[in-house]
Amino acid sequence: MFTIFVAIDIKGGRVVRLLRGDPAAATVYGEDPVATAAAWQHQGAGYLHVVDLDAAIGGAPPNTAVVKGIVTDVGVPVEVAGGIRSLEAIDAWLAAGAARVCIGTKALDPAFLGAALDAFGRDRIVAAVDARDGLVQVAGWQESSALATGEVIARLAGAGVARVLFTDIGRDGTLEGPNLAATKEVLSAGIGVIASGGVSGVGDVEALVALGDPLLEGVVVGRALYSGALALSDALAAAGGAG
Repeated sequence: MFTIFVAIDIKGGRVVRLLRGDPAAATVYGEDPVATAAAWQHQGAGYLHVVDLDAAIGGAPPNTAVVKGIVTDVGVPVEVAGGIRSLEAIDAWLAAGAARVCIGTKALDPAFLGAALDAFGRDRIVAAVDARDGLVQVAGWQESSALATGEVIARLAGAGVARVLFTDIGRDGTLEGPNLAATKEVLSAGIGVIASGGVSGVGDVEALVALGDPLLEGVVVGRALYSGALALSDALAAAGGAG
């Protein structure tokens, strides 16, 4: 089943979208993230991808209460991301009702990753791989590692990770279309993949579905939905139905 994950990125208590991961290039799309989440559910969203940008980037108080409000108030699964760097934080989010937790920077720590998978199970943990120009980014996309994307994906697959959230930061928020070549490269590692970054319209969803790879579990869509370039109903139809 190919899933449309509706993105709700939160900064300063508001729903925003960043351009290529730049906190200074934020467009505000809503003042009430919980109401936004409920509205997407009402329109048919089957899964939400909620990111606390302040927790990921630092420099501002995290939006913990707001994210918890979404998790507890909506009736669809929620994938929580942003600054989750301890086993205690993972446990707290899952206990609060999150369906899955995404870890990014700490997924590069083999000991931590192994402990997380052992403690919470492969299906509850998503490893976020955020790449720019072929290199994995860390610290809320603000720092570059020296690790190539393929190297990291292979390491995660070997560690037993069930799925990765792969974001091409250079495409994120640009409406320029997803990086299909990079997505196919990630899929070649034999690991479940959620694509993210660049979806501009229904044709991009159709192009991802047309790859025909059962390991491609879905796509995170943000700016295209908020800007009106893509109707959620059309995205769901292209994906093959609700969800």
